[in-house]
Amino acid sequence: MSVSGHSMGGHGALICALKNPGKYKTVSAFAPICNPVQSPWGQKAFSGYLGSDRDTWQAYDATVLAASYSGPPLDVLIDQGRDDQFLSANQLLPDNLIAVCSEKKIPVVFRLQPGYDHSYFFIYSFMSDHIKHHAKFLNA
Repeated sequence: MSVSGHSMGGHGALICALKNPGKYKTVSAFAPICNPVQSPWGQKAFSGYLGSDRDTWQAYDATVLAASYSGPPLDVLIDQGRDDQFLSANQLLPDNLIAVCSEKKIPVVFRLQPGYDHSYFFIYSFMSDHIKHHAKFLNA
């Protein structure tokens, strides 16, 4: 199986794959929030959904989960629009996830796409690449 998503759904895809080692061969995401415990939006959302205990939040943060991942190989594809307003507002924090994945030897292909924001057109423009990415691993 594989999993994919956009924005908070991209974060959901990442945490599903990281919390379930071996269940997914690959994961891809479009403009995911990567480290919600460190972003203002993520902190607001987590406090609303999970309460004020920040230790509870750790189990739902892709960057934190990647730091403790010890499962089988997992290939990650992330596309991010360079002109994404949430990226420039430091809400998505992909660099944090990439750094942790690099330390843990979790392969990540991160593509910063110039001229794209957080929109449907961004997803539409690169969806076929994500389908091909998943097919490559699922057909192996």
